[in-house]
Amino acid sequence: MNNFVTDAINLKSYNLSEADKIIVMYSRDKGLIRGVAKGVKKPKSKLGARMDLLVANKLMLYKGKNLDRICQAEALNTFQKTRQNMDKIFYSMYISEVVSNFGVEDDPCSNEVYDLLYKALDRISNASDTTEILIAVIKFQIKMMQISGFGIELDTCLCCGNPIVSQNMYFSSQMGGVVCLNCNDKYKLKTLMHYKLRDFLNACLDSDFDFKSDYESKANEKVCMVCFELLKEYINIHSSKNFKSVEILQDIK
Repeated sequence: MNNFVTDAINLKSYNLSEADKIIVMYSRDKGLIRGVAKGVKKPKSKLGARMDLLVANKLMLYKGKNLDRICQAEALNTFQKTRQNMDKIFYSMYISEVVSNFGVEDDPCSNEVYDLLYKALDRISNASDTTEILIAVIKFQIKMMQISGFGIELDTCLCCGNPIVSQNMYFSSQMGGVVCLNCNDKYKLKTLMHYKLRDFLNACLDSDFDFKSDYESKANEKVCMVCFELLKEYINIHSSKNFKSVEILQDIK
């Protein structure tokens, strides 16, 4: 059979011709996929708004030699509330770009990554304020890095191997984790992390998007922004591609 069906979220699009576009998507079954949406730019296109960015669809695609062709699309979630708020749009663009940069074709973790992206986009869409948006993004960032094989060590010093419990520590994006105060005499790291900030990050890693931990209840926008920036720097360092959305995010902070 040359046809296949999958759930996928639209990440990027490129013009192919006067009427056609190439849509880059992350799918539940096959990881990153690219499909031609023929005639999508025409006013009476059957695909229409379902090919907009940040839309989750159930798709039928025809397997082509070089590019698949999108035959049918049924919208599963348009994340409509996101489109009414600039912060939600830009943070949704950012996490979609993380998936685009770290995702691969025929990804063995495609089911896990798809569900993570879908839940994060849905939580951002329904967030009531900036703090809730940022918590959803932080949960996505730290979980996505773990799935991608770049999990962050937050409990044990990367140098001496001793656990760090109720004391401050230093964080290294390059090394991928924390260093205790004693060992930092050697490394001279500059990013000091309070242990409660570490506990907040661990809570975000361990909890799903529909669960609100005590740490999340106490977190404010300033704390969330510190964590977001820390994780953003870590992701930037370990990504082989540049992030176009980062410059936009700098302007809306």
